[in-house]
Amino acid sequence: MSGTTVKPAGGYHPGTKDTGIVKPKGTARIRAHEGIRTVPMGDRKPEWLKVRSPGGKNYLRLKQLMRSQSLHTVCEEAGCPNIGECWEAGTATFMILGDVCTRACKYCAVAHGMPTELDEDEPRRVAETVQAMELEHVVITSVNRDELADGGAGIYASTIREIHARVPGCSVEVLIPDFKGDEDALRTVMEVRPAILGHNLETVERLHPDVRPGGRYWRSISYLGAAKRIDASILTKTGIILGMGEREDEIRQAMHDLREAAVDILTLGQYLRPSADHIPVARWVTPEEFRMWKDVGEREFGFRHVESGALVRSSYHAKEQAREVVAGGPGAIQDVLEADIPAPAEVPLPGLVQLEMGRPGTT
Repeated sequence: MSGTTVKPAGGYHPGTKDTGIVKPKGTARIRAHEGIRTVPMGDRKPEWLKVRSPGGKNYLRLKQLMRSQSLHTVCEEAGCPNIGECWEAGTATFMILGDVCTRACKYCAVAHGMPTELDEDEPRRVAETVQAMELEHVVITSVNRDELADGGAGIYASTIREIHARVPGCSVEVLIPDFKGDEDALRTVMEVRPAILGHNLETVERLHPDVRPGGRYWRSISYLGAAKRIDASILTKTGIILGMGEREDEIRQAMHDLREAAVDILTLGQYLRPSADHIPVARWVTPEEFRMWKDVGEREFGFRHVESGALVRSSYHAKEQAREVVAGGPGAIQDVLEADIPAPAEVPLPGLVQLEMGRPGTT
């Protein structure tokens, strides 16, 4: 670590919480689950969700390399089910800006709290590891760092520059936070030209305030729309997790809203409950349904590519997407919305979950 002390700069950050606790804010109950039978924690998973435990030679080599460089991967921190497959193929998703997130989403296994330092040497070490791994495509994501003035955008940009300099043939994909809707932070990342600019919506509008209390639905969608206005040649990408209690019409509406922002690539995967403190699984989504949603997304709504399956996560088959998908132009939504509107977790009044602003174009 560089030892640089970070001073809080406003925004949502759980300053009174113990750093490193893997537990979401509040209880595991959400309004969407009232009146429905959720999946008990100890229930068997369907056959299509079972994967072989990782342990191959390349997996072990990469794990040792990560530890020697004091780096973090979202593959490990978030318990990704594809870690064995991806690491054996020599690909990984790096998680920069530390391993403690300032938000406490109800589905996420990453530890949360108040980070105390900023590792300014991290971009160099990430780039050196990418070079040592001989990667052709790398995904860079991060925890939220709401206590930083730029949300960590500068470290993202430095990491991309370092990788481009050391491994010119390696394409770089980023999966960024919403940076509190700061367009300057978004420009900072886009100006160094990642191959794919990703930001995950995670869930449908109705569930969003409960599941993702540190964010806002329209902020996330419009941030991707603003990215297309800034540079339409860069692919944009988002992900939705199914099985949290969403309805079919709500999935379709989310697809429509994302296409209004001209999002190019959509990933759909199954929600897997990290612990009893996180929200329960509402249902297991079948492989047949995932195939149906891929067809709906591509044929009905015009996504350039939909990666849909129970074990799909944001970076699944990312290299193929970066090389085969062609970016589209800007959409109807091009300006950042709700940047100055508090997220549910920022509203101190008891019982107040979301300030409803309405859909763009409505009064």
